[in-house]
Formats: sequence, structure tokens, C-alpha cells
Amino acid sequence: MASELTKLGIAEAAAGLAAKKFSSVELTRAFIEAMEGGRALNAFITETPAIALEQAAASDARIAAGTARPLEGLPVAVKDLFCTKGVLTTAASHILDGFEPPYESTVSGKLWQDGAVLLGKLNMDEFAMGGSNENSYYGPVVIPWRRNGDETALVPGGSSGGSAAAVAADLCVAALGTDTGGSIRQPASFTGTVGIKPTYGRCSRFGIVAFASSLEQAGPIAKSVTDTALLLRTIAGHDPHDSTSVPVPVPDYAAALTGDLRGKRIGIPKEYRVDGMPAEIEKWWAKGAEWLRDAGAEVVDISLPHSKYALPAYYIVAPAEASSNLARYDGVRFGLRVPGKDLTEMYENTRAEGFGKEVRRRILIGTYVLSAGYYDAYYSKAQKLRRLIANDFETAFETVDAVLAPTAPSAAYASGEKSDPVSMYLGDVFTVTANLAGLPAMSVPAGLSDQGLPMGLQVIGKPFDEAGVLNVGFALEKAAAFTVKPAAWWRA
Repeated sequence: MASELTKLGIAEAAAGLAAKKFSSVELTRAFIEAMEGGRALNAFITETPAIALEQAAASDARIAAGTARPLEGLPVAVKDLFCTKGVLTTAASHILDGFEPPYESTVSGKLWQDGAVLLGKLNMDEFAMGGSNENSYYGPVVIPWRRNGDETALVPGGSSGGSAAAVAADLCVAALGTDTGGSIRQPASFTGTVGIKPTYGRCSRFGIVAFASSLEQAGPIAKSVTDTALLLRTIAGHDPHDSTSVPVPVPDYAAALTGDLRGKRIGIPKEYRVDGMPAEIEKWWAKGAEWLRDAGAEVVDISLPHSKYALPAYYIVAPAEASSNLARYDGVRFGLRVPGKDLTEMYENTRAEGFGKEVRRRILIGTYVLSAGYYDAYYSKAQKLRRLIANDFETAFETVDAVLAPTAPSAAYASGEKSDPVSMYLGDVFTVTANLAGLPAMSVPAGLSDQGLPMGLQVIGKPFDEAGVLNVGFALEKAAAFTVKPAAWWRA
């Protein structure tokens, strides 16, 4: 029974709880067993079984009293970038050793207000900087998937790799991640899960450990488009604590899932056909376009001419913002402190020991592009390119309702396979445009690669049209009928 319960997503588990087929405590115990038995994946940094069982018992009382909330009794996990009151929050960095926030992030707080149960904090690339989840101080995450006939460990993508791996391995009903340049969508693609990055400003950033403030958004990773819609409904909304949060109404996303695309126009950007693109990506992209036509949409070619500049622009803007945001970690107020003979040496020692290699690299790049003499040459130009990329989408959305593209330029790859930073950064080639333009975008599983690994399709939509994006994703999900699950080699 326990293993069967962990296969449930949000909608199915909520229905089972409402019908009294099982209790929240029973459901939570099943996921705790799965979580503890799945440590070979290294998806969690901190497990919180005692908190989960306490919350589950309270949920059972509410269900019995007829006062259940939308996510009542559902065991979820959150990326360790979200501050959780009284629970260790590390951003997967040594420099935040021992940090237990005295407050809750707005987005995670909305989960608990709606009755969700906290299983734990999920592993990630340090400070969300990375595309493979190999940059964590707590070690790399691996996914439950394997290539055909090959037992080599594969990365989950990044930076929300722990979130995607946990959902794919049925260690939680759903998870929270963040997306700064593709960090929800790429891991979703690699693991056969569904993930959405909402419009910038749709979800509060208050209480998220900052990396690149103008780019990052919180979002869900789940087992289906419906589950993603249900979770997004909870976490979306205006927050007066966050000046970038936009006061626009939050629709009932799940109610908008019809899969009927009659009258809709979907754009295929010609610039996304990059040199050296694997044939299997082209195959699934073409298949996705066919599925959308079958759902009633008109599929047309469009141009996003400045897309080719998105990756270099992103890797100037994001490190620049990181160099500013990470200046607060100095060993004085919280986290790691490495003593020195004076204050300056203490700063230097703490930051040298506390930050990992990729974080140091991005701080250095960011400081360089913001320095006197280079600001106009790099940062200023990158911001102008960002505006042009956003203009391209605005023009495209005058004639189309959404854009269909691949999510990632490959399926999951082996740990250590991409050892140089540039090849790693190229993994974001299809995703960074949505962050630079602040648009909603999601990844939906399409099928398997030639090596038997999940591959995702990406839908990019108009600002604050998450409902439209989700409905296109729903049509893709229905047509793809992706139900393949990985072998359970990792279970203890």
C-alpha cells in the first residue's frame, strides 16, 4: 500500500484523502519511507519527518472536521533556496552552514497556509548557479533514470535538480523550484516531470535566497500539468513584501485545462534550430507541432532574431546581479565564519572557504562586467540586448498565442561529462530567453530519447498568461501520453 501511495500526484492524493481512502498521516509515512529509502539519489539536503507527521496529523483533524484547505495533507518538498522558519536553509552552500531563518518565504508559507506538509529541503546547485546539480556543497544529485543498457549515473539538470529528481522518483507529490535561466524547465525535461516558470512578478520572491533578482521566479515541478496548475494557484499572487510582485488576479489554472486549442496560433521560432541540434530533438519538436495541430491550433513559423544573443547577455546580467547579491555573505551576521587576524582577513577566509568554484567564478565575472571601464562595454550592452529580446517576443505575440520550442539541447548526461563551464552554459540555450523577457514558460514530457531518457517540449507564453501556457501544455501531455517510469534501482 505504501509504495502505491507514493505514485500519487496532487489531484489523485487529494481525492483519496477527501474520500477517506487513507489518512494524511498514512500518506506522509509512505513518502517518508520513500524519502529515506531514496537517499542514493541525494535529492534532499534536510529531511523533516517530525514536522511532516505533525502537520499531517493536523491535516487529518481538519479533513475530519470538514475544513480542509486546497492542499490539505499533501506531502511536498521545497528547494533549499526558500527560507523556512526554524528549518536549516543552506542554498546548498557551505557559507550558510547552520542558518535557520527566523521567518518563512512567502511562497513556501502559502503552501503551509493551504495545508501542505513539509517533507524536507531539496538539493540544488549552490546559490542556484549551475545546470547539472553538480555544484552543491552537499554533493551531486542523480536521477532515477538510466540510459539503455548503461548504469552510469546521470545528472538531473540544474539548478532545481533535487526538486525534479524527488518528483520523478516519487519521493513527494510535488516540489517547489526556482528558475533563473531554465532551472525548473531543464530538470523537468531531464526527469520526465512537468515544470513551469511563471511570469516575472507572478510569484513573490520574498524569502528566496537571491541569485539574480531580475531573472528568478519560483515555480512548481509536479507529475502532471494538472498538478502543476493546482500548485501554481496556491503560490501565485501579489505580495506587499516584494516590490517586484505584480498585483494581477490569479485565475483558477486547473479549470482552464481543456486541451482545446481551436482558434489558437502557435509559433515555431526558426532561430531555435541551432547548429548541431540532435535529430531526435528535431523529431520531438516536429511531433509536438503535429500534436498541437491535432488539438485545433494553427502552427506557424516566427522569427525571434535576437535569440542568438540571449546566452551571452544572460551570462553577463546574471553574474552581475550575483556579485551584488552575494556581497552580504561575509561571516559577520549568519552562516559560516572563518577567523582571521583582522576583519578583512576574516571576510577573505570566510568567502574563500564558504563559496564553491562555480559561485566564485560568477562573482568574479559579475564584478568584472560592473567595474569601471567595462560597465558600458558589457553590462550596459547586455541590458540593451535584453530589451531587444523582449521586443522580439512582443512582436511575435501580436500574431501568435504561444511559442513551441525544445526545452533542452540534449537529454540527461553523465556526471562529469560536461566539465568546462561553456559547454554547461550552452544547456540553457533554449530557456534563458523567457527569463530575460520575464515570460511564463513550461516543460512537458514528450517522449524518450534514442537512449531511453525523457525529453521535454517547452511552451512560452504571453506575460501573465500562465493559463494559456498550461492549456497548451495540457494538450501536449494528452497527446504524448507519457507514462514511462524509471526502474527503481535506487531504492534502499
